[in-house]
Amino acid sequence: MDRREFVGILGALPLLGAARAFSPANFSKVVYPGKDGRLVYVPDGEGNTIPDFSNCGYMGGGVKLPSVPIRATVEPTSENAGKAIQDAIDKVSALALGKDGFRGAVLIRRGTYKVDRTLMIRTSGVVLRGEGDSEKGTVLVATQRKQHTLIEIKGKGSGKATGRRTLIKDAYVPVGSRSFKIESAAGFSVGDEVIVRRIGNKEWIREIGMDRITPRSTGGTVQWEPFDLDFERVIKAIKGDTITIDAPIACAIDGRWGGGEVRSVDNSGRISQVGIEDLRGDSEFDPKIKADLEGGKGKYFSDEQHSWEFITINFAENVWVRDVTAIHFGYTGVHVSQDARWVTVQDSKCLDMISEITGSRRYCFHLEGQLSLVQRCFADTGRHAFVVGSRVCGPNVFLSCKATNSYNTSEPHHRWSVGGLYDNVSAPMAIQDRQWMGTGHGWAGANYVAWNCEGPLVCQKPPTAQNWAIGHVGEKQPGAFAPRQDGYWESLGRHVEPASLYLQQLKDRLGAAAVKAIGKA
Repeated sequence: MDRREFVGILGALPLLGAARAFSPANFSKVVYPGKDGRLVYVPDGEGNTIPDFSNCGYMGGGVKLPSVPIRATVEPTSENAGKAIQDAIDKVSALALGKDGFRGAVLIRRGTYKVDRTLMIRTSGVVLRGEGDSEKGTVLVATQRKQHTLIEIKGKGSGKATGRRTLIKDAYVPVGSRSFKIESAAGFSVGDEVIVRRIGNKEWIREIGMDRITPRSTGGTVQWEPFDLDFERVIKAIKGDTITIDAPIACAIDGRWGGGEVRSVDNSGRISQVGIEDLRGDSEFDPKIKADLEGGKGKYFSDEQHSWEFITINFAENVWVRDVTAIHFGYTGVHVSQDARWVTVQDSKCLDMISEITGSRRYCFHLEGQLSLVQRCFADTGRHAFVVGSRVCGPNVFLSCKATNSYNTSEPHHRWSVGGLYDNVSAPMAIQDRQWMGTGHGWAGANYVAWNCEGPLVCQKPPTAQNWAIGHVGEKQPGAFAPRQDGYWESLGRHVEPASLYLQQLKDRLGAAAVKAIGKA
Protein backbone atom coordinates (compact mmCIF):
# COMPACT_ATOMS: atom_id res chain seq x y z
CA MET A 1 0.00 0.00 0.00
CA ASP A 2 1.42 3.36 -0.94
CA ARG A 3 0.97 6.66 0.86
CA ARG A 4 -1.90 7.78 -1.34
CA GLU A 5 -3.93 4.66 -0.49
CA PHE A 6 -3.46 5.28 3.25
CA VAL A 7 -4.40 8.93 2.98
CA GLY A 8 -7.39 8.00 0.83
CA ILE A 9 -8.72 5.69 3.54
CA LEU A 10 -8.09 8.12 6.38
CA GLY A 11 -8.98 11.27 4.52
CA ALA A 12 -12.70 10.44 4.46
CA LEU A 13 -12.87 10.90 8.22
CA PRO A 14 -13.76 14.05 10.20
CA LEU A 15 -10.41 13.66 11.85
CA LEU A 16 -6.91 15.01 11.68
CA GLY A 17 -7.47 16.95 8.49
CA ALA A 18 -5.06 19.32 6.83
CA ALA A 19 -2.77 19.38 9.85
CA ARG A 20 -1.34 15.98 8.87
CA ALA A 21 2.27 16.37 7.75
CA PHE A 22 3.48 13.01 6.49
CA SER A 23 6.90 12.63 4.97
CA PRO A 24 8.19 9.45 3.34
CA ALA A 25 11.50 10.01 5.12
CA ASN A 26 10.03 10.20 8.60
CA PHE A 27 10.04 6.67 10.00
CA SER A 28 10.08 5.32 13.54
CA LYS A 29 13.25 3.65 14.73
CA VAL A 30 11.37 0.76 16.38
CA VAL A 31 8.98 -0.21 13.59
CA TYR A 32 9.47 0.85 9.99
CA PRO A 33 9.06 -0.43 6.42
CA GLY A 34 11.88 -2.67 5.20
CA LYS A 35 13.16 -2.90 1.63
CA ASP A 36 10.21 -5.10 0.67
CA GLY A 37 7.73 -2.62 2.18
CA ARG A 38 6.84 -4.90 5.08
CA LEU A 39 7.32 -3.65 8.61
CA VAL A 40 10.51 -4.39 10.51
CA TYR A 41 10.21 -4.59 14.31
CA VAL A 42 13.24 -3.70 16.41
CA PRO A 43 13.30 -5.53 19.78
CA ASP A 44 14.49 -4.09 23.05
CA GLY A 45 17.16 -5.82 25.13
CA GLU A 46 14.71 -8.52 26.28
CA GLY A 47 13.21 -9.15 22.85
CA ASN A 48 9.99 -7.15 23.33
CA THR A 49 8.53 -5.45 20.26
CA ILE A 50 5.49 -3.42 19.40
CA PRO A 51 2.79 -6.09 18.88
CA ASP A 52 1.03 -6.89 15.62
CA PHE A 53 -2.53 -5.66 16.14
CA SER A 54 -3.91 -6.89 12.82
CA ASN A 55 -5.86 -9.84 14.26
CA CYS A 56 -8.32 -7.39 15.84
CA GLY A 57 -11.81 -7.14 14.44
CA TYR A 58 -14.53 -9.31 12.96
CA MET A 59 -13.27 -12.74 11.87
CA GLY A 60 -9.75 -11.85 13.00
CA GLY A 61 -9.37 -8.73 10.84
CA GLY A 62 -9.45 -7.93 7.15
CA VAL A 63 -12.89 -9.44 6.44
CA LYS A 64 -15.70 -7.40 4.90
CA LEU A 65 -18.80 -7.23 7.04
CA PRO A 66 -21.52 -9.42 5.48
CA SER A 67 -24.89 -8.46 4.04
CA VAL A 68 -27.46 -10.87 5.50
CA PRO A 69 -30.86 -11.52 3.85
CA ILE A 70 -34.00 -10.21 5.58
CA ARG A 71 -36.19 -12.86 7.22
CA ALA A 72 -38.54 -10.67 9.29
CA THR A 73 -39.76 -7.08 9.11
CA VAL A 74 -41.13 -4.69 11.75
CA GLU A 75 -43.33 -1.83 10.61
CA PRO A 76 -43.80 1.52 12.41
CA THR A 77 -46.50 1.66 15.09
CA SER A 78 -47.94 4.29 17.39
CA GLU A 79 -47.94 1.76 20.23
CA ASN A 80 -44.99 0.50 22.23
CA ALA A 81 -42.88 -1.59 19.85
CA GLY A 82 -40.72 -3.52 22.31
CA LYS A 83 -42.70 -6.77 22.06
CA ALA A 84 -43.05 -6.60 18.28
CA ILE A 85 -39.31 -6.15 17.79
CA GLN A 86 -38.44 -8.91 20.28
CA ASP A 87 -40.95 -11.25 18.64
CA ALA A 88 -39.28 -10.64 15.26
CA ILE A 89 -35.85 -11.33 16.78
CA ASP A 90 -37.19 -14.52 18.35
CA LYS A 91 -38.76 -15.60 15.06
CA VAL A 92 -35.48 -15.30 13.19
CA SER A 93 -33.60 -16.86 16.12
CA ALA A 94 -35.76 -19.98 15.72
CA LEU A 95 -34.82 -20.48 12.05
CA ALA A 96 -32.25 -23.07 11.05
CA LEU A 97 -28.66 -21.90 10.95
CA GLY A 98 -27.44 -21.72 7.36
CA LYS A 99 -24.15 -23.05 6.05
CA ASP A 100 -22.88 -19.46 6.05
CA GLY A 101 -23.49 -19.23 9.82
CA PHE A 102 -26.55 -16.97 9.55
CA ARG A 103 -30.27 -17.34 10.22
CA GLY A 104 -31.25 -13.97 8.81
CA ALA A 105 -31.83 -10.29 9.48
CA VAL A 106 -34.66 -8.47 11.20
CA LEU A 107 -35.42 -5.24 9.33
CA ILE A 108 -36.96 -2.42 11.37
CA ARG A 109 -38.48 -0.01 8.91
CA ARG A 110 -37.80 3.71 9.00
CA GLY A 111 -39.64 5.42 11.82
CA THR A 112 -39.60 6.07 15.57
CA TYR A 113 -40.25 3.15 17.92
CA LYS A 114 -40.84 3.40 21.67
CA VAL A 115 -39.22 0.42 23.40
CA ASP A 116 -40.16 -0.55 26.97
CA ARG A 117 -37.62 -3.33 27.51
CA THR A 118 -34.17 -4.63 26.71
CA LEU A 119 -34.07 -6.18 23.24
CA MET A 120 -32.14 -9.44 23.50
CA ILE A 121 -30.24 -11.50 20.91
CA ARG A 122 -29.34 -14.88 22.38
CA THR A 123 -28.56 -17.04 19.35
CA SER A 124 -25.96 -17.07 16.60
CA GLY A 125 -26.58 -15.81 13.09
CA VAL A 126 -29.05 -12.98 13.82
CA VAL A 127 -28.74 -9.42 12.50
CA LEU A 128 -30.79 -6.42 13.66
CA ARG A 129 -30.99 -3.80 10.90
CA GLY A 130 -32.61 -0.41 10.54
CA GLU A 131 -32.93 2.01 7.65
CA GLY A 132 -30.50 4.68 8.79
CA ASP A 133 -29.09 6.19 11.98
CA SER A 134 -30.28 9.76 11.46
CA GLU A 135 -33.35 11.31 13.10
CA LYS A 136 -35.24 10.37 9.92
CA GLY A 137 -34.01 6.79 9.94
CA THR A 138 -34.89 3.95 12.31
CA VAL A 139 -35.02 5.39 15.83
CA LEU A 140 -35.40 3.14 18.88
CA VAL A 141 -36.37 5.16 21.96
CA ALA A 142 -35.78 3.56 25.36
CA THR A 143 -38.67 4.53 27.63
CA GLN A 144 -38.01 2.71 30.92
CA ARG A 145 -37.34 4.98 33.88
CA LYS A 146 -34.38 2.97 35.18
CA GLN A 147 -30.82 2.18 34.20
CA HIS A 148 -30.85 -0.60 31.61
CA THR A 149 -29.45 -1.70 28.26
CA LEU A 150 -31.48 -1.11 25.10
CA ILE A 151 -29.94 -3.90 22.94
CA GLU A 152 -28.08 -6.83 24.47
CA ILE A 153 -26.13 -9.50 22.57
CA LYS A 154 -25.31 -12.30 24.96
CA GLY A 155 -24.50 -15.99 24.76
CA LYS A 156 -24.69 -18.56 27.56
CA GLY A 157 -21.19 -18.30 28.96
CA SER A 158 -17.48 -17.68 28.46
CA GLY A 159 -14.72 -20.03 27.41
CA LYS A 160 -14.17 -22.72 30.03
CA ALA A 161 -10.76 -24.28 30.60
CA THR A 162 -10.77 -28.04 30.08
CA GLY A 163 -8.41 -30.71 31.37
CA ARG A 164 -5.46 -30.22 29.04
CA ARG A 165 -2.76 -28.07 30.58
CA THR A 166 0.96 -27.59 30.07
CA LEU A 167 3.52 -25.16 31.43
CA ILE A 168 5.46 -22.72 29.27
CA LYS A 169 9.13 -23.71 29.27
CA ASP A 170 10.68 -20.44 28.11
CA ALA A 171 12.02 -18.35 30.97
CA TYR A 172 10.85 -15.23 29.15
CA VAL A 173 8.26 -14.83 26.36
CA PRO A 174 8.58 -11.27 25.03
CA VAL A 175 5.76 -8.90 24.14
CA GLY A 176 4.84 -9.45 20.49
CA SER A 177 5.65 -13.19 20.51
CA ARG A 178 3.52 -15.69 18.64
CA SER A 179 5.73 -18.76 19.27
CA PHE A 180 7.13 -20.28 22.47
CA LYS A 181 8.09 -23.63 23.98
CA ILE A 182 5.84 -25.72 26.20
CA GLU A 183 6.55 -28.74 28.35
CA SER A 184 4.36 -31.04 26.28
CA ALA A 185 2.25 -30.65 23.15
CA ALA A 186 0.48 -33.96 23.79
CA GLY A 187 -3.26 -33.53 23.46
CA PHE A 188 -3.03 -30.23 21.58
CA SER A 189 -3.70 -29.89 17.84
CA VAL A 190 -3.52 -27.19 15.20
CA GLY A 191 -6.80 -25.29 15.26
CA ASP A 192 -7.38 -25.77 18.98
CA GLU A 193 -8.64 -22.79 20.94
CA VAL A 194 -6.50 -22.26 24.02
CA ILE A 195 -5.87 -19.90 26.89
CA VAL A 196 -2.28 -18.66 27.15
CA ARG A 197 -2.08 -17.67 30.79
CA ARG A 198 0.41 -15.09 31.99
CA ILE A 199 0.81 -15.50 35.75
CA GLY A 200 1.50 -12.50 37.97
CA ASN A 201 2.63 -13.37 41.48
CA LYS A 202 3.00 -11.23 44.62
CA GLU A 203 6.67 -10.54 43.80
CA TRP A 204 5.60 -9.00 40.51
CA ILE A 205 2.93 -6.89 42.22
CA ARG A 206 5.65 -5.57 44.51
CA GLU A 207 8.00 -4.94 41.57
CA ILE A 208 5.43 -2.66 39.92
CA GLY A 209 4.59 -0.95 43.22
CA MET A 210 0.92 -1.80 43.25
CA ASP A 211 0.96 -3.27 46.76
CA ARG A 212 1.71 0.17 48.17
CA ILE A 213 -0.51 2.61 46.32
CA THR A 214 -0.73 5.88 48.21
CA PRO A 215 -4.22 5.82 49.79
CA ARG A 216 -6.66 8.53 48.78
CA SER A 217 -7.69 10.87 51.54
CA THR A 218 -11.33 9.77 51.47
CA GLY A 219 -10.42 6.08 51.83
CA GLY A 220 -11.41 3.08 49.70
CA THR A 221 -8.02 2.45 48.06
CA VAL A 222 -7.49 -1.27 47.39
CA GLN A 223 -3.94 -2.58 47.10
CA TRP A 224 -3.48 -5.07 44.30
CA GLU A 225 -3.38 -8.82 44.81
CA PRO A 226 -1.71 -11.27 42.38
CA PHE A 227 -3.69 -11.93 39.18
CA ASP A 228 -3.38 -13.75 35.88
CA LEU A 229 -3.97 -12.56 32.31
CA ASP A 230 -5.71 -15.10 30.05
CA PHE A 231 -5.04 -14.53 26.35
CA GLU A 232 -7.52 -16.38 24.15
CA ARG A 233 -5.73 -17.75 21.13
CA VAL A 234 -5.86 -20.38 18.37
CA ILE A 235 -2.97 -22.78 17.74
CA LYS A 236 -1.66 -22.26 14.19
CA ALA A 237 1.34 -24.62 14.25
CA ILE A 238 3.03 -27.22 16.45
CA LYS A 239 6.64 -28.25 15.90
CA GLY A 240 8.11 -30.44 18.62
CA ASP A 241 7.67 -28.55 21.87
CA THR A 242 7.07 -25.18 20.14
CA ILE A 243 3.61 -23.86 19.42
CA THR A 244 2.62 -20.89 17.30
CA ILE A 245 -0.57 -18.96 17.98
CA ASP A 246 -2.68 -16.68 15.82
CA ALA A 247 -2.19 -13.39 17.68
CA PRO A 248 0.74 -12.12 19.73
CA ILE A 249 1.15 -12.03 23.49
CA ALA A 250 0.60 -8.50 24.80
CA CYS A 251 2.33 -8.84 28.18
CA ALA A 252 5.67 -10.57 28.71
CA ILE A 253 5.51 -13.99 30.39
CA ASP A 254 8.38 -14.02 32.86
CA GLY A 255 9.51 -16.92 35.02
CA ARG A 256 10.49 -14.50 37.78
CA TRP A 257 6.89 -13.45 38.20
CA GLY A 258 5.25 -16.87 37.94
CA GLY A 259 5.73 -17.87 34.29
CA GLY A 260 2.81 -19.12 32.27
CA GLU A 261 0.81 -22.05 31.00
CA VAL A 262 -1.36 -23.14 28.08
CA ARG A 263 -4.82 -24.59 28.70
CA SER A 264 -7.39 -26.00 26.33
CA VAL A 265 -10.74 -24.23 26.35
CA ASP A 266 -14.35 -24.90 25.43
CA ASN A 267 -16.05 -21.89 23.82
CA SER A 268 -19.38 -23.55 23.06
CA GLY A 269 -21.21 -21.06 25.29
CA ARG A 270 -20.47 -18.17 22.96
CA ILE A 271 -22.73 -17.08 20.13
CA SER A 272 -21.32 -15.75 16.85
CA GLN A 273 -22.14 -14.00 13.58
CA VAL A 274 -24.39 -11.34 15.10
CA GLY A 275 -24.72 -7.80 13.76
CA ILE A 276 -26.38 -4.49 14.62
CA GLU A 277 -26.55 -1.94 11.80
CA ASP A 278 -28.15 1.26 10.55
CA LEU A 279 -29.97 2.19 13.76
CA ARG A 280 -30.34 5.20 16.00
CA GLY A 281 -30.78 4.60 19.72
CA ASP A 282 -32.23 7.30 21.96
CA SER A 283 -33.03 7.38 25.66
CA GLU A 284 -35.88 9.34 27.20
CA PHE A 285 -34.77 11.37 30.22
CA ASP A 286 -36.15 13.97 32.58
CA PRO A 287 -34.90 17.39 31.39
CA LYS A 288 -35.88 18.97 34.71
CA ILE A 289 -33.01 17.15 36.47
CA LYS A 290 -29.86 19.24 36.13
CA ALA A 291 -26.50 19.67 37.85
CA ASP A 292 -23.94 22.48 37.96
CA LEU A 293 -20.95 22.44 35.66
CA GLU A 294 -17.59 22.99 37.30
CA GLY A 295 -16.40 26.58 37.49
CA GLY A 296 -19.88 28.07 37.41
CA LYS A 297 -20.20 27.45 33.66
CA GLY A 298 -23.90 26.73 33.80
CA LYS A 299 -25.96 23.59 34.19
CA TYR A 300 -26.27 20.31 32.32
CA PHE A 301 -28.83 17.48 32.10
CA SER A 302 -27.94 14.90 34.75
CA ASP A 303 -30.88 12.51 35.02
CA GLU A 304 -29.70 8.96 35.82
CA GLN A 305 -32.96 7.00 35.81
CA HIS A 306 -33.04 6.11 32.14
CA SER A 307 -31.29 3.82 29.65
CA TRP A 308 -27.63 3.46 30.52
CA GLU A 309 -26.22 1.55 27.52
CA PHE A 310 -27.31 1.40 23.89
CA ILE A 311 -25.57 -1.87 22.86
CA THR A 312 -23.72 -4.43 24.98
CA ILE A 313 -21.91 -7.52 23.70
CA ASN A 314 -20.87 -10.44 25.89
CA PHE A 315 -20.25 -14.19 25.58
CA ALA A 316 -20.02 -13.63 21.83
CA GLU A 317 -17.48 -13.59 19.01
CA ASN A 318 -17.35 -12.41 15.41
CA VAL A 319 -19.86 -9.64 16.05
CA TRP A 320 -20.21 -6.28 14.35
CA VAL A 321 -21.88 -2.94 15.01
CA ARG A 322 -21.89 -0.48 12.13
CA ASP A 323 -23.51 2.82 11.21
CA VAL A 324 -25.32 3.37 14.51
CA THR A 325 -25.83 6.50 16.58
CA ALA A 326 -26.36 6.50 20.35
CA ILE A 327 -27.79 9.66 21.87
CA HIS A 328 -28.74 10.56 25.45
CA PHE A 329 -27.43 7.39 27.10
CA GLY A 330 -25.79 7.57 30.52
CA TYR A 331 -22.92 5.09 30.42
CA THR A 332 -21.96 3.91 26.96
CA GLY A 333 -22.87 3.78 23.30
CA VAL A 334 -21.26 0.39 22.61
CA HIS A 335 -19.82 -1.82 25.35
CA VAL A 336 -17.73 -4.86 24.35
CA SER A 337 -17.70 -6.86 27.59
CA GLN A 338 -15.03 -9.11 29.05
CA ASP A 339 -16.06 -12.36 27.37
CA ALA A 340 -16.40 -11.04 23.83
CA ARG A 341 -13.78 -11.18 21.08
CA TRP A 342 -13.29 -10.46 17.38
CA VAL A 343 -15.74 -7.54 17.43
CA THR A 344 -15.81 -4.67 14.95
CA VAL A 345 -17.54 -1.38 15.77
CA GLN A 346 -17.35 1.08 12.90
CA ASP A 347 -18.72 4.31 11.45
CA SER A 348 -20.74 5.01 14.59
CA LYS A 349 -21.40 7.92 16.96
CA CYS A 350 -22.13 8.47 20.64
CA LEU A 351 -23.61 11.91 21.35
CA ASP A 352 -25.13 14.15 24.03
CA MET A 353 -24.71 11.82 26.97
CA ILE A 354 -27.08 12.30 29.91
CA SER A 355 -25.73 11.49 33.38
CA GLU A 356 -23.69 13.08 36.10
CA ILE A 357 -20.16 14.03 35.05
CA THR A 358 -18.36 11.76 37.47
CA GLY A 359 -16.88 8.27 37.76
CA SER A 360 -18.32 5.17 36.04
CA ARG A 361 -20.25 7.25 33.53
CA ARG A 362 -19.93 8.50 29.96
CA TYR A 363 -17.66 5.78 28.49
CA CYS A 364 -18.71 6.30 24.87
CA PHE A 365 -16.97 3.28 23.32
CA HIS A 366 -15.87 0.83 26.00
CA LEU A 367 -13.69 -2.25 25.38
CA GLU A 368 -13.23 -5.02 27.94
CA GLY A 369 -12.93 -7.99 25.58
CA GLN A 370 -10.11 -9.14 23.32
CA LEU A 371 -9.16 -8.68 19.69
CA SER A 372 -11.69 -5.94 18.96
CA LEU A 373 -11.53 -3.02 16.51
CA VAL A 374 -13.30 0.32 16.85
CA GLN A 375 -12.80 2.36 13.69
CA ARG A 376 -14.04 5.64 12.24
CA CYS A 377 -16.15 6.42 15.29
CA PHE A 378 -17.05 9.78 16.83
CA ALA A 379 -17.78 10.65 20.46
CA ASP A 380 -19.06 13.86 22.03
CA THR A 381 -19.63 14.82 25.70
CA GLY A 382 -17.99 11.67 27.01
CA ARG A 383 -15.65 11.44 29.98
CA HIS A 384 -13.58 8.54 28.71
CA ALA A 385 -14.63 8.52 25.06
CA PHE A 386 -12.47 5.61 23.84
CA VAL A 387 -11.69 3.54 26.91
CA VAL A 388 -10.38 0.11 27.89
CA GLY A 389 -11.27 -1.53 31.20
CA SER A 390 -9.37 -3.42 33.90
CA ARG A 391 -6.92 -6.26 33.13
CA VAL A 392 -8.06 -6.44 29.53
CA CYS A 393 -5.98 -8.89 27.50
CA GLY A 394 -5.28 -7.23 24.17
CA PRO A 395 -4.64 -6.67 21.40
CA ASN A 396 -7.45 -4.14 20.90
CA VAL A 397 -7.54 -1.19 18.50
CA PHE A 398 -9.11 2.26 18.20
CA LEU A 399 -8.49 3.42 14.62
CA SER A 400 -9.30 6.79 13.06
CA CYS A 401 -11.61 7.98 15.84
CA LYS A 402 -12.34 11.45 17.16
CA ALA A 403 -13.68 12.83 20.45
CA THR A 404 -14.97 16.35 21.11
CA ASN A 405 -16.10 18.06 24.31
CA SER A 406 -14.41 15.41 26.43
CA TYR A 407 -14.62 15.76 30.21
CA ASN A 408 -11.64 13.46 30.73
CA THR A 409 -9.15 11.41 28.73
CA SER A 410 -9.46 8.45 26.38
CA GLU A 411 -7.34 5.76 27.97
CA PRO A 412 -6.72 2.35 29.40
CA HIS A 413 -8.64 3.10 32.57
CA HIS A 414 -7.29 0.88 35.34
CA ARG A 415 -5.39 -2.13 36.65
CA TRP A 416 -2.95 -3.26 33.97
CA SER A 417 -4.91 -3.47 30.75
CA VAL A 418 -2.42 -4.68 28.13
CA GLY A 419 -1.83 -4.39 24.40
CA GLY A 420 -3.95 -1.51 23.09
CA LEU A 421 -3.42 0.63 19.99
CA TYR A 422 -4.70 4.18 19.55
CA ASP A 423 -4.06 4.75 15.84
CA ASN A 424 -4.92 8.15 14.32
CA VAL A 425 -7.13 9.09 17.26
CA SER A 426 -7.92 12.74 17.96
CA ALA A 427 -8.74 13.16 21.65
CA PRO A 428 -7.17 14.03 25.00
CA MET A 429 -5.41 10.78 25.99
CA ALA A 430 -3.50 9.27 28.92
CA ILE A 431 -1.53 6.05 29.44
CA GLN A 432 -0.31 6.39 33.00
CA ASP A 433 -0.13 5.40 36.65
CA ARG A 434 -3.48 6.50 38.07
CA GLN A 435 -2.48 5.56 41.66
CA TRP A 436 -5.37 6.04 44.12
CA MET A 437 -7.90 7.18 41.50
CA GLY A 438 -11.09 5.16 41.68
CA THR A 439 -10.40 2.45 44.24
CA GLY A 440 -6.73 2.14 43.34
CA HIS A 441 -6.51 2.15 39.54
CA GLY A 442 -2.71 2.22 39.58
CA TRP A 443 -0.84 1.41 36.36
CA ALA A 444 -3.76 1.52 33.97
CA GLY A 445 -2.14 0.31 30.76
CA ALA A 446 0.97 -1.56 29.67
CA ASN A 447 2.36 -2.16 26.19
CA TYR A 448 0.06 0.43 24.62
CA VAL A 449 0.84 2.32 21.42
CA ALA A 450 -0.31 5.82 20.45
CA TRP A 451 0.47 6.09 16.73
CA ASN A 452 0.02 9.34 14.79
CA CYS A 453 -2.55 10.64 17.27
CA GLU A 454 -3.43 14.25 18.06
CA GLY A 455 -4.33 16.09 21.24
CA PRO A 456 -2.90 16.29 24.78
CA LEU A 457 -1.17 13.01 25.73
CA VAL A 458 0.33 11.40 28.83
CA CYS A 459 2.52 8.39 28.06
CA GLN A 460 4.47 6.81 30.93
CA LYS A 461 6.51 3.63 31.26
CA PRO A 462 5.30 1.10 33.82
CA PRO A 463 7.86 -1.18 35.52
CA THR A 464 8.41 -4.46 33.59
CA ALA A 465 6.63 -3.10 30.49
CA GLN A 466 6.57 -0.21 27.98
CA ASN A 467 4.20 2.25 26.33
CA TRP A 468 4.97 3.97 23.02
CA ALA A 469 3.99 7.43 21.71
CA ILE A 470 5.09 7.65 18.08
CA GLY A 471 4.35 10.46 15.64
CA HIS A 472 2.20 12.33 18.13
CA VAL A 473 1.07 15.89 17.41
CA GLY A 474 -0.07 17.67 20.54
CA GLU A 475 0.99 18.62 24.05
CA LYS A 476 3.11 16.14 25.97
CA GLN A 477 1.66 16.14 29.48
CA PRO A 478 3.29 14.94 32.73
CA GLY A 479 0.36 12.93 34.11
CA ALA A 480 -1.67 12.98 37.29
CA PHE A 481 1.10 11.57 39.50
CA ALA A 482 4.36 12.86 38.06
CA PRO A 483 7.18 12.26 38.12
CA ARG A 484 7.02 8.87 36.43
CA GLN A 485 9.41 7.50 33.85
CA ASP A 486 8.47 8.50 30.32
CA GLY A 487 7.29 5.89 27.89
CA TYR A 488 9.00 5.66 24.51
CA TRP A 489 8.43 8.99 22.77
CA GLU A 490 9.48 9.47 19.19
CA SER A 491 8.80 12.14 16.55
CA LEU A 492 6.77 14.37 18.86
CA GLY A 493 5.14 17.07 16.73
CA ARG A 494 5.47 15.22 13.43
CA HIS A 495 3.56 12.23 12.12
CA VAL A 496 5.42 9.20 10.83
CA GLU A 497 5.00 6.67 8.06
CA PRO A 498 3.17 4.40 7.63
CA ALA A 499 0.17 6.63 8.17
CA SER A 500 -1.66 3.85 10.03
CA LEU A 501 0.14 1.12 11.96
CA TYR A 502 -2.90 -1.17 12.03
CA LEU A 503 -3.60 -0.91 8.30
CA GLN A 504 0.03 -1.58 7.38
CA GLN A 505 0.14 -4.57 9.75
CA LEU A 506 -3.07 -5.87 8.17
CA LYS A 507 -1.61 -5.46 4.69
CA ASP A 508 1.59 -7.24 5.72
CA ARG A 509 -0.38 -10.21 7.05
CA LEU A 510 -3.25 -10.53 4.57
CA GLY A 511 -2.53 -8.24 1.62
CA ALA A 512 -4.02 -5.03 0.24
CA ALA A 513 -7.43 -6.64 -0.34
CA ALA A 514 -7.87 -7.02 3.43
CA VAL A 515 -7.33 -3.29 3.94
CA LYS A 516 -9.86 -2.52 1.22
CA ALA A 517 -12.35 -4.95 2.77
CA ILE A 518 -12.57 -2.96 6.02
CA GLY A 519 -12.63 0.47 4.36
CA LYS A 520 -15.68 2.69 4.24
CA ALA A 521 -17.88 1.76 1.31
